[in-house]
Amino acid sequence: MRGSAFNGSTGFLLFECSFTNAVLWKCWHQKLGVLRLIQRFPKAGVSQPFSIIVRWETSVPRESLRIAEFQDVLGEPKIVLQKLRELCFSGIPFDGGLRCLCWKILLNYLPVEKALWSTLLKKQRELYSQFLKEMIIQPGIAKANLGVSREDVTLEDHPLNPNPDSRWNTYFKDNEVLLQIDKDVRRLYPDMAFFQRPTDYPCLLILDPQNEFETLRKRVEQTTLKSQTVARNRSGVTNVSSPLKTSAPNSLNEYEVLPNGCEAHWEVVERILFIYAKLNPGIAYVQGMNEIVGPLYYTFATDPNSDWKEHAEADTFFCFTNLMAEIRDNFIKSLDDSQCGITYKMEKVYSTLKEKDVELYLKLQEQNIKPQFFAFRWLTLLLSQEFLLPDVIRIWDSLFADDNRFDFLLLVCCAMLTLIRDQLLEGDFTLNMRLLQDYPISDVHLILKKAKELQDSK
Repeated sequence: MRGSAFNGSTGFLLFECSFTNAVLWKCWHQKLGVLRLIQRFPKAGVSQPFSIIVRWETSVPRESLRIAEFQDVLGEPKIVLQKLRELCFSGIPFDGGLRCLCWKILLNYLPVEKALWSTLLKKQRELYSQFLKEMIIQPGIAKANLGVSREDVTLEDHPLNPNPDSRWNTYFKDNEVLLQIDKDVRRLYPDMAFFQRPTDYPCLLILDPQNEFETLRKRVEQTTLKSQTVARNRSGVTNVSSPLKTSAPNSLNEYEVLPNGCEAHWEVVERILFIYAKLNPGIAYVQGMNEIVGPLYYTFATDPNSDWKEHAEADTFFCFTNLMAEIRDNFIKSLDDSQCGITYKMEKVYSTLKEKDVELYLKLQEQNIKPQFFAFRWLTLLLSQEFLLPDVIRIWDSLFADDNRFDFLLLVCCAMLTLIRDQLLEGDFTLNMRLLQDYPISDVHLILKKAKELQDSK
């Protein structure tokens, strides 16, 4: 059987098919639905073999056919990664939790061998539970029935102990990081109610009233550290905030207090970032990481499959960790001027623009508009502050699917510039800076299409 590609959202397929007799044709016709006979050859009796060309008219939306393609690829015992990448690059359907599953594979959390999934997921989720037990606990407090001995304050180790190895000293330093995380996650996507809503799967280990673990929420409320002591950030990440991000309440009291036994989605994100900071002391937490973990967690926590949704926190942590392994150099100031640093990548945006559109490049150079003024945020935060969350997620489909995904990010940035070239060529410095810091085009499909054209023209 030979067939043409599907044409249109409710179009048709043309097939050339061979049958040994008309009875098989009738059965095939009844199974597939609306078929129109276009040509039959040779014109012989009904009992003789023959071939036909048929037009299969279907009302099945194109999206349903794409879902079927994803299910076919993901249904294989060993997933062909290249096929999956090709499908995901054009956007992943939300239906059936396909995006959640594809992201976990593309971010190297799940292996392509499906037989390994069950064992790996059990191991990783148990590991994350262990992180919770070890890291979200106040020094000097432990849970007796978990088999952890209580260690009271002693003469050798007390809250005023100046020894850098003191557990109390570590606790207070952790509080500095925690306060910065708390400040950032509370204002994560303030235009959406999602992160303020209670999760369907609160962490029972933390919220169990019978245990002695201290929640991060209480730890923040009880600390007396001032916010001025925790202003560790990366220049440019939040100094120029996106107009899409509205201001968040400043006081903890302005947030609705959830009843005991509940926790908001932002608290789950806070926990993920705190554990990451504890496990990665070299980078700890830098302002802007909340914008990276937010879309990941939102995607996993809205998975229509409850079996996956229940473990959104652990799965997000490991996917975030894998993603940060690829982009963490963007957050390390000492690496800015190295070949893996953010300065090199920003310059690469301009060198690509010079290759693709020298007139626009020269205009920006003439006005002394440096890539640091806008591309820093674009690249460091993977465009998460430039577009609404659903559009960010669509962009990330393509970024995660591309073999050289962060080379493709450079092309997306270049495409964003070329799509507003007319305004930039006509504008002065002030107008152009406003355009670049408040990007005017919201159609991410247009941007991705242009980026793909730039990629193919190499």
